[in-house]
Amino acid sequence: MTSTFQVGTTYKMLWVTDADAVTPCKVVKRTAKFVTFELPGFGVKRVGVKADLDGNEVALPLGSYSMAPCVRAERVMA
Repeated sequence: MTSTFQVGTTYKMLWVTDADAVTPCKVVKRTAKFVTFELPGFGVKRVGVKADLDGNEVALPLGSYSMAPCVRAERVMA
């Protein structure tokens, strides 16, 4: 089953440099190819959505670089 980003849902953004650091990312808008996140401390970011090898959606709201934090659609905050 593939996971997709849903409007109104909050997801975990994990940081490569600190396994305990989690930033909540709330989806405020969604189109077929883009998702808009509300990030505490970073504001609102609109980014393209990619799929991993299993078909789950992935986004990089702070840019694409070697240690960039990642938001995955299967990481829903409880």
